[in-house]
Amino acid sequence: MTPPVGLPTASVIVPCRNEAGRIVPCLDSILATTYPHDRLEVVVVDGASDDGTREELAAYVRRQPLVRVLDNPDRTAPAALNRGIRATQGAVVLRMDAHVEYPPEYIGTLVAALLESGADNVGGLVQTFPADDGPVARAIALALAHPLGVGNSYFRIGSGERRWVDTVAFGCWRREVFDRVGLFDEELVRNQDDEFNFRLRRRGGRILLVPEVAARYYARRSLRDVARMFYQYGYFKPLVALKVGRIMTVRQLVPPLFVAALGAATLLAPLLAPARVALAAIALPYVALVGGAAVRAGRRYGARCVVALTATFPLLHLSYGAGFLAGLLSRLRQPGPQGRAARAVSLTR
Repeated sequence: MTPPVGLPTASVIVPCRNEAGRIVPCLDSILATTYPHDRLEVVVVDGASDDGTREELAAYVRRQPLVRVLDNPDRTAPAALNRGIRATQGAVVLRMDAHVEYPPEYIGTLVAALLESGADNVGGLVQTFPADDGPVARAIALALAHPLGVGNSYFRIGSGERRWVDTVAFGCWRREVFDRVGLFDEELVRNQDDEFNFRLRRRGGRILLVPEVAARYYARRSLRDVARMFYQYGYFKPLVALKVGRIMTVRQLVPPLFVAALGAATLLAPLLAPARVALAAIALPYVALVGGAAVRAGRRYGARCVVALTATFPLLHLSYGAGFLAGLLSRLRQPGPQGRAARAVSLTR
């Protein structure tokens, strides 16, 4: 088939670290695209994986020369993205993460939306699937697609129509955007998309959510992994706020305020009657909210899933809130760039 006239070349960048078992299905889904292969390049930027991912990639590249692999000794996602952007040539750049699988029309739909809409960044929905059939994995997937777990992140909870948004999960940009706005901030192990998209919007750019396509994201398997991920999300939010000069959304303050209030009331409750009243006023409505949401979201999957959800929702809130407070304290104690960079590396280990 002759490719459509004027269709731009597209560079797909896949940040990757320790994705054995996931990276091959991800790449298979990317190469199953309806987008012409002669206008496509796929670059996996691997952050020193040590779980067998490198061996899987080496075998894959031998079978599929369209894919190439770059090393990312810094091991973080923003460093991977920047290396990929510098090493590719496509007029359009797409971020496609390794823990995800994509429908065949994904790339073509986003590129068309980018060209038609005049947007500077477009992205599709993210449908969250469990890592396995167990109740805990199911609960994690449900929580990551529920407003109580992720707020009003439309790319996670869904949208019935295209809409202008603050951010999307996996971006699709014209290459010239990076000349205008700059690359990703490598201090931000997490939330680098939020900071980049804020910078983009501050310079007059627009971000479009395109719900016609949805990527299949496979959630983490264990509560420990999810807690660590959300702790990192929270930890880097104060640094993002410091860089952009403001809190980007009020909702990101809710978990740290909840954790601070709950902690203070719990510590003072044995000593002060007002603290006991405050603790009850905080805890009882919260327990009712979590319990009701868990029953409604998880009942079709059985009682064990409902029980797991009642643990997962608080875990997300407490991990994020604790991470935010720890990040804020770290900024106050050691705001210098060297201290921030050292902590960023330690969080990737």
